[in-house]
This record gives sequence, structure tokens and C-alpha cells, in this order.
Amino acid sequence: MIAATYSETGPSSVLEVREIDTPAPGPGEVRVKLEVAGVNPTDWKSRAGATGELQFDFQVPGQDGAGVIDAVGEGVAKNWVGERVWVYLAGWQSRYGTAAQYTVVPIEKAVPLGDASFDLGASLGVPAVTAYHCLFSDGPIEGKRVLVAGGAGAVGHAAIALAKWGGAEVVTTVSSPEKAELASAADVIVNYKQDGAAEQVGKVDRIVELALGPNLELDLAVANPHATIITYAADQASAEIPIRPLMMANLTLRFILLYTVTKPDLEAAIAGVSKAVNEGALTTLPLHRFPLADAAAAHDAVEGGAVGKVLIDVA
Repeated sequence: MIAATYSETGPSSVLEVREIDTPAPGPGEVRVKLEVAGVNPTDWKSRAGATGELQFDFQVPGQDGAGVIDAVGEGVAKNWVGERVWVYLAGWQSRYGTAAQYTVVPIEKAVPLGDASFDLGASLGVPAVTAYHCLFSDGPIEGKRVLVAGGAGAVGHAAIALAKWGGAEVVTTVSSPEKAELASAADVIVNYKQDGAAEQVGKVDRIVELALGPNLELDLAVANPHATIITYAADQASAEIPIRPLMMANLTLRFILLYTVTKPDLEAAIAGVSKAVNEGALTTLPLHRFPLADAAAAHDAVEGGAVGKVLIDVA
């Protein structure tokens, strides 16, 4: 098969698109003939060496993708062959990520896609599952007000849609009119760079946060007593935590790294995202498409802050 691989960490130039052996599914695994792969910030960060050392002699990057199961391993029912699926965390503790014509994953990481598009399927994984966990891990949100920081990003886009689907009133923050348009599904859209942002946001019960350090002052200003602030990004090395305001309001400050959430929480998030997909609640952002031969350019686009969702066509 043709795959993008790297054998050392570094800039996108370490990626090599080449032919490698097509993997066979092992016990409990399926092989997916991929149509589309999603590219997330975690992909270029891992390739750059920011998240740890290379675990294999080569790595195919990519956690998310969508395609059709074409082979199954021992212990997996053969009627899975031909199933349209989306895959998540394919490259986690495996050399076979999704920037390739095929990937192999445990059967639980291949989720039926139904009639939804492969583009949507490749956009779920890391963004939508993260968003679901942020929103629902502390219980239902029906009737509550939710603040989604950065509503134009992939996680933010999914969080707005899932929060609306879950019955919440959704407020989101953006930094430009272009990003406000991408976050237009929210009930309230606030440019956090403008004066009076806290007053425009109003009080909220749950906050999905991507930049805890820079945004904590705003979060504390708008959080209702007993609210939860849950942050999913670690682009800042540290954040100064003012203890007394958190204590006085009995706030909960939580962190999520999708790769290491508990199995029950991950299963709940996958089930929730699947239900939302089946009910038509999730959509894609504007797409930036790259052929597999240009996988390095796709990584560069995400690293450069491309507005929208970056996909690699691998079929």
C-alpha cells in the first residue's frame, strides 16, 4: 500500500510517501480500506516530537479516518466486511495511522458510519469525541448554558453542534468575523478580543476551554456557582490558577487527554457521537483537501492554523 511515514521526528520534511507492506488484521482487529483521513494538531505535534519519542521503526501518522472494512482478524464476525466505518485513535500505540490506503485497528475503533459521508467520518474521532467528553462527562446539559471557547475550531465546531443537540443554550467565543461565520450555529457569538466580552457572554454552567491560561480570567467572570471548566488543549506550558475564586464558587476545573480517558468514558463518548451522527446533528467545517502525496503540506496547513478542516484523500 501507499502510506505517508516517518522514521524520525522533526519538521514535515521527515514525512515520506512510499510503498509499504499492507498490514493484515490480527485477532480482534479489522482492516479498513480508507477513503479519507483527518489531520489534527496532535498529528503534526507527534511527528515533530513534541509528545514523546517515536515508538516504532516507522510511523504512519493520523488518528482519524473513514472507509470500508475489507478484512477481519480472528474472532471478528465476517459480516463486518463491507461495513462503512469511521475510525478513531488509529495511530495511538500502533504504527498504522490513517495517512495511508489501509489501516488496522481493534474492532471497537471501527464505528459504523451509516449513510453519513466519509468526509464527516474522517472529521469525527479526535474533535467530536473530545467535544462530547467535555460536554457530557459531568452529566446532562439540557436546559443549561454552555460556553465553547474557539467555536470555529474542529473541537469547538463539534462542541457547538453536540451542545445544541443535547438541549443546551450555546455561547461561543471567536476572534474575527470570518470565524464568527463558522460558529454561526451557536445561540450567542462573542468576539473575546472586544471590550465587554464577559457581559456579552453572560453566566454559564459549563465551559469547553482550549486555552486555559489566556482565557481563565474570562471563564471565572462568567462561570455560575458549581460550573465546570474543562480544558482539552495544552499549547500553554502553564496557567496561573487563582484558588480563592474557584473555591468561593465551588467550581470544578478538569483536564482531558483523549488518549487516556477511562474506557467507560471513551465508550460513552463514542456511543454519544454515533447517535448524534445518526440523527444528523453533526456537520463538517469548510474542507481543505490534500492528496496523500502531499501529506506534508496537509500537516503544514494544520500547524499554520488553517481555518476549517484539513483532510487527506487516500483512496
